[in-house]
Amino acid sequence: RDNRSDLSDLRRNVQMIFQDPFSSLDPKQNVGAILAEPLLCHGLATKAKALEKAKHLLERVGLEPSMITRLPHEFSGGQRQRICIARTLMLDPKVIIADEAVSALDVSVKAQVIDLLLELQEELRLSYLFISHDMAIVERVSHRVAVMYLGEIVEIGPSREVIGNPKHPYTQKLMSAVPVPEPTADRHRLIGKPVTELPSPMRSLDFIPPKRQPRVVGPDHFVIE
Repeated sequence: RDNRSDLSDLRRNVQMIFQDPFSSLDPKQNVGAILAEPLLCHGLATKAKALEKAKHLLERVGLEPSMITRLPHEFSGGQRQRICIARTLMLDPKVIIADEAVSALDVSVKAQVIDLLLELQEELRLSYLFISHDMAIVERVSHRVAVMYLGEIVEIGPSREVIGNPKHPYTQKLMSAVPVPEPTADRHRLIGKPVTELPSPMRSLDFIPPKRQPRVVGPDHFVIE
């Protein structure tokens, strides 16, 4: 096997949902052409078979199969993101990278899309790499959480451990910034310090990153220092 074949397999098995559902869809193509394109590019189906699968997946993500002839601008933001989800499923991937996949959506629509993603995960046995700054979403969708600070992972572990018992100072600051429904809980006082400005992530060309050492702080829970 050569590198080109390996790259093709990677592209089939790992798909991406982008933050902005409008700019990630070709405005000049109808939904059918958008969804069929991955299968046709990989030579995995005829156009008729690809469109048949596209209709099935449109229905699976909560849209009407008849919408296949419409253009992206004819849909709402939530509907466009459902189309993007359907497109990722066309190649039957094993992993889906969701990069701030619901941050551009209204709160009610956001909840519906998250519910859909969780249903698809259970039904199709998918793995998600979910990138988000919204800790409530992270808590809802994640089994494991990795916290990044200035481009480096500083804490990683089971979701209940990292969110419920944050150990790294930056993770504590993230959690202290999350609004709480019950002010009496005073989460800010219990686990957080005042939120300060982050230093610049810019590094000089000759910068050599320091060696990091993971420290066990709980069951499968690590802080990288």
